[in-house]
Amino acid sequence: MSDPQTLAVYAREAERYRARFADKGADGHLQAFLDALPAGADVLDLGCGPGRAAALMQADGHRVVAMDATPEFVAQARALGVDARLARFDDLDAAAAFDGIWANFSLLHAPRAEMPGHLAAIARALRPSGLFHLGLKLGTGEERDALGRFYTYYTDAELQQLLTDAGLTVSHTDFGTGEGLSGRTDPFIIVTSRRVPDA
Repeated sequence: MSDPQTLAVYAREAERYRARFADKGADGHLQAFLDALPAGADVLDLGCGPGRAAALMQADGHRVVAMDATPEFVAQARALGVDARLARFDDLDAAAAFDGIWANFSLLHAPRAEMPGHLAAIARALRPSGLFHLGLKLGTGEERDALGRFYTYYTDAELQQLLTDAGLTVSHTDFGTGEGLSGRTDPFIIVTSRRVPDA
């Protein structure tokens, strides 16, 4: 993610964003992701924000690398003991390095035209049958929210096709609604998939 306006919002709102989730344990989606990983897995938190999920994965016994394009979030994650690195989505160039990749409401800030490339890089970075968690907002088109952050919205069918095209097999899909930092409540989709072993 490299949109300057979105990065500026997160830099300005980093502490307020961190405080929203500071004392929360693993929710159902994170717990399901943890339960599906092998013991002592190598995991990437792609777009880690303040590092809460990465820290919980680490506490569960996994080796975690976290990436985020916002320096303030990287500093917050490091303060939790997370190996957090300042990087954008398109900096991911690993090959068969991870048993799991967690991208929870981070890739929704990437332009639609860039998503196929990001998903292909994620598939390459996963080991065969590696687990991928993706959270996005449901809808169509692209827009900025009230805070100025850039968002891309996806339909279920569109997302399923994108994942398939990237060499990922969808194993579970979940839907819900949630209130974001801007105060708006939006529908979302959570998709769990695995790298096709011979992809």
